[in-house]
Amino acid sequence: MATLQVYTYKNCDTCRRAVKWLRAQGLAYDERPIRETPPTPAELRTMLAAQGGELRRLFNTSGKDYREQKLGEKLPALGESAALALLAGNGNLVKRPFLLGGRVALTGFDEATWAAALLRK
Repeated sequence: MATLQVYTYKNCDTCRRAVKWLRAQGLAYDERPIRETPPTPAELRTMLAAQGGELRRLFNTSGKDYREQKLGEKLPALGESAALALLAGNGNLVKRPFLLGGRVALTGFDEATWAAALLRK
């Protein structure tokens, strides 16, 4: 499997659990700080396809930036390109952890989901 790219935020407990789980499984990964280096538009498009085209699933809907920008109201009318540009420009808006590698694209951390996607025998 290709090296995994995992975008995390250092103060995020879920991100820390995800990285700890990756280490425990012996999986190689490159960790990137999501606030300083958000996913690229191409990476966001890959994730969007993996999420069935549901833009909302790429957003950190419980985050302060999401609420302050009232994106819950604006997102339905926002085009895909505009939404991806927002995400690529502000890592605080991206649901984390955000993991890409090979044919795997996952947001959030659910151990069973990650195990099913990453530990194929």
